[in-house]
Amino acid sequence: MTYCLAVRCDQGLVFASDSRTNAGVDHVGTYSKMYVFEYPGDRVVVLLSAGNLATTQQVVAILKRHARDPLATESLRTFQHFDELVGYVGRVSRQVQATSGATAGAMVDTTSTFILGGQIGNERPDIFLLYPEGNFISCSEQMPFLQIGEIKYGKPILDRNIHRGITLEDAARAALVSIDSTMRSNISVGPPVELLLYRTGELRVLRHQTFDLDTPFYAAVKEEWQNALRRALDNLPRFDWE
Repeated sequence: MTYCLAVRCDQGLVFASDSRTNAGVDHVGTYSKMYVFEYPGDRVVVLLSAGNLATTQQVVAILKRHARDPLATESLRTFQHFDELVGYVGRVSRQVQATSGATAGAMVDTTSTFILGGQIGNERPDIFLLYPEGNFISCSEQMPFLQIGEIKYGKPILDRNIHRGITLEDAARAALVSIDSTMRSNISVGPPVELLLYRTGELRVLRHQTFDLDTPFYAAVKEEWQNALRRALDNLPRFDWE
């Protein structure tokens, strides 16, 4: 019960996520699904999660513990290439899932899927999709975005608008519209919405915001998008008999 996405463009990276973990009749759960690991001047790592919340929280706890340990041989701070860092997170995730699965039994799905992105040193910023099995892929030049969770409702927005040359701010607006479109069609995706913009080379997080439904900027984006869709429908070609 989630929807997260990440965009890679020439100017940097955009991350967006909802916060709903449960949408039962009498219980709605809300947890952040965006985790930021920031080491200014050296690296920025952003993790988005979908799947079993207990697994995700344990993975994050281990990552934080390793990063604080100056003697750790593997941590978010020890790798010099981002794909190596993603492989490390995959190993941690597999270990947690194996332990949780043995405890919970076969009837409980303990898997989690992640998007990891950021920048290490002078390397190009990148985003990766990390599967429960521990393997991963990067986005392509032709489709420079990744999604996890309830991806189908918000994907057409990204397909039509996201490209390498898009500005960071336009990519962020497209991400917000993509999440809003998903929330309108699926009750399992809900606010607050988190948005993070990372500009290439900054090596620190300067733009990280959370929006509720009534946050003025987010409300204005939703209203303008809805009005634009109605205007576009009104302007479509007429049938011969009209």
